[in-house]
Amino acid sequence: MPVSTYRTNPVIPGMTHTQHPGAPTGGAPLLQRLTSTVPKELVHRASVAEVLLTDWARSSPHHFVLAAQWPRGHSFYTPTDGCHDPLIAAETIRQAGLLLAHTEYHVPLGHHFLVHNLHVSVRPAQMRVGAAPATLELHVRVGDVKERRGEVTGFRIDVAIHRDGHLTATGGGTMTCIAPRVYQRLRGVQSPDNIPALPLTAPEPPQNVGRTSPKDVVLTPLGQPGRWQLRIDTRHPVLFDHPLDHVPGMLLIEAARQATTATQHHPTHPHTITTHFHHYIELHTPCTIQAHPQDGTGQQDGARTVLVTARQNGTDAFHATLTTTPPPT
Repeated sequence: MPVSTYRTNPVIPGMTHTQHPGAPTGGAPLLQRLTSTVPKELVHRASVAEVLLTDWARSSPHHFVLAAQWPRGHSFYTPTDGCHDPLIAAETIRQAGLLLAHTEYHVPLGHHFLVHNLHVSVRPAQMRVGAAPATLELHVRVGDVKERRGEVTGFRIDVAIHRDGHLTATGGGTMTCIAPRVYQRLRGVQSPDNIPALPLTAPEPPQNVGRTSPKDVVLTPLGQPGRWQLRIDTRHPVLFDHPLDHVPGMLLIEAARQATTATQHHPTHPHTITTHFHHYIELHTPCTIQAHPQDGTGQQDGARTVLVTARQNGTDAFHATLTTTPPPT
């Protein structure tokens, strides 16, 4: 099915929007506040409930404005201390890249995406949960577009998320688009259903990692401070929204957040998350998560930085740097 099948409004009537340093010049279209999400296939979700984007429009050749909504409550990206989860901002950015790849850069549905890095920085004062779902406007700039034989094979996105006219979060990432036949050669697998998974291991106590339910814990203690085995529950309805042949990136980012919380021994609010994905992490082989608090990172505002690595088969496959602050008052 072609991507164009999903598009019912090629151009959405626009208005001017207050500019910010990361926004296109000359005014950007303000999207209609539609009551439905974009098609779930365009953001690689199986459940409509996990789709955060509601519309999009092009404002210049490589600049776009997207609409999104964050619910007041979410089954996994749970608000804490009255604030939206920073990881829901990361997921929003991830979905934005997929949506634009399919709709504006003509990457066919069925292609796979290899994310090389993803980063997000939030403004805690703008992350408060309000009396209604948060209505968001994303300004997205696409750069470093790579092509082969006339087809887009990758790009970088830079994103600024606005809420009620206020800059709420910034971020971005780079990704490579991979055709199914190439992906099959790269991964050497036929179907995620045929991939054996490790037995589900015991979770770290939820309160140690900022969670309330064991089912949302992605770390298993190894009896050493700052070191865990990655806990992979392929039945998790959000992290494994659909079958996969590898550990999803958002699970690794959550592992980094939980490791940071456990290391600091109190609930933390990461306001900056920077991640790099070096290799696929397999479902059937143990993966070790290790947190390294960075010396000398304490600041007057209480900010602290932790480096988290994921290591599998003797190789560093992922690392993340999280900077946290105490809960807003």
